[in-house]
Amino acid sequence: MKYSQWIGILAAITLVIACFIPWTYHPDVQKNFTGFFSENNLYGRPGKFFVTFAIIASIFFLIPRVWAKRWNLLFTAIIVAFAIRCFLVYTGCYHGICPEKKAGIWLVAISSIVMLLMAVFPDTKLPEQKKNGQ
Repeated sequence: MKYSQWIGILAAITLVIACFIPWTYHPDVQKNFTGFFSENNLYGRPGKFFVTFAIIASIFFLIPRVWAKRWNLLFTAIIVAFAIRCFLVYTGCYHGICPEKKAGIWLVAISSIVMLLMAVFPDTKLPEQKKNGQ
């Protein structure tokens, strides 16, 4: 894809912004949880992980080497796996109470998948092989 690296970087920026947007609303404590806040830090701070890995993936999107594209595939796959884990943990019901899903959790899921797709289809120019006799 011609613009895969720029779409991947845009998705990484969206992922970082989504960490600050409310992910879920928990009616029992009447609070919104984000990537950096949960009641008594119960779910941890996955926003730190997402910001760090999004920066690393963005750097790999910018490096025009095959090894960088391969490492980027690994990093974006880890981001998707962690996004699935966060989606399940944050939106799971407990004690008969189901939190309300907000826009942030959906942005995390969608942007991480877009990053993975852009890492799968990088825009790299492979050097031509020299033919014998020329």
